[in-house]
Amino acid sequence: MKNRRLVCPLAVMSALALAGCGLLPGGGSKTRTVDVWLMRGSVSDDFLKRFKESYEAEHDGVELNVTFQEWTGIGKKVTEALEGPGGPDVIEVGNTQVAQYADTDKLYDLTLESVRDLGSEDWLPGLAEPGSIDGAQYGIPWYAASRIVIYNKELFAEAGVKPPKSRDEWLEDTEKLNDGGNQGIYLAGQDWYTLSGFIWEEGGDLAVDKGGVWTGTLDTPAALRGMDVYKRLQALGNGPKNADEQTPPQAEVFARGDVAQIIAPPSVVPVITKANPALADKLGYFPIPGKQAGRPCVVFTGGSDLIIPENAPDRAAALDVVKALAGEKWQGELARAMNYVPNKTSLASLVAGQEATATMAAAAARGRATPNSPQWADVEADNPIKPYMTAVLSGEDPKQAAKDASEKITDSLAE
Repeated sequence: MKNRRLVCPLAVMSALALAGCGLLPGGGSKTRTVDVWLMRGSVSDDFLKRFKESYEAEHDGVELNVTFQEWTGIGKKVTEALEGPGGPDVIEVGNTQVAQYADTDKLYDLTLESVRDLGSEDWLPGLAEPGSIDGAQYGIPWYAASRIVIYNKELFAEAGVKPPKSRDEWLEDTEKLNDGGNQGIYLAGQDWYTLSGFIWEEGGDLAVDKGGVWTGTLDTPAALRGMDVYKRLQALGNGPKNADEQTPPQAEVFARGDVAQIIAPPSVVPVITKANPALADKLGYFPIPGKQAGRPCVVFTGGSDLIIPENAPDRAAALDVVKALAGEKWQGELARAMNYVPNKTSLASLVAGQEATATMAAAAARGRATPNSPQWADVEADNPIKPYMTAVLSGEDPKQAAKDASEKITDSLAE
């Protein structure tokens, strides 16, 4: 909100009027400081410098005070700020964290602004849905990232295959690629984010809210079909059955040059090319194929939302900052600077010239997020999905393993 100077009539030149006009002793108008918490690494120094200078130039009398926070321990810090007498005005939070903060009843309801000013009908679902609790919008989508297929063009050419259009075609091509000492795909056995996408594609879920009670649902027919797809794909390479994608880091495995594909966000590309510069011109990208030809598979969408605490010292100014950061101009600037997916499907054209990011934007259009329970972090803390996956990949009965894991999820969500 632009801070305009007011003209005060001489007839009401009282102390109150002087204060209301900003004509304080010493002259000049009062500066309003908007405190913003961003997560370290979310934006570059150059982006922040340009945004801050532009915003302050357009909003006379407003100063942005941006503080970077660490992801480690951020949940406790944000909760304490929400409960305190007056914390920051704007806070960046992980999209899947909004529910736990909304559970404090200390977030400002942004539903009206979402519909009236921010074009909520066009938001990426993987960012918008986690920000919506019981029909109220508390988190404003800011930026997104999702997993895509990163492939070795040279190995694809040698096998005579091209980027597939459907899941069946993908499985057939990956089997062809898994030959002659090459892995068709490197897929770790506990990559549960990728499994989540396969489950959603089949119409299943990790957990559902049944009348206010969250229940694990890995044992439903749809979820079991998703796990079967994962098992078939994982067998077309030498990924470990009892480890996730970081053990060892899959980007380093891919960099050896004998792996045809991995499923990962484009942020791993610098790791790949640093380990093996010869691969720099051999990398290609396509969305994880879905069941229907020409339509990407549903995929987990990570990223950040912006929230405003109820106790924000300057809520009106906070709203203006959020509108600027979530608006088209700075969405484009952020996407180009950081290779992020913009917060709206209609803004995908802003990254059309960035192959990997454009592929990620196509995937994120069908994105989802983890179950919107305030206790979901408790599930991930001792994640029963990972050992469930290892059990199935190792030959145990899928139905029983899924039932056991679902019960553990239900227990965690009930705490």
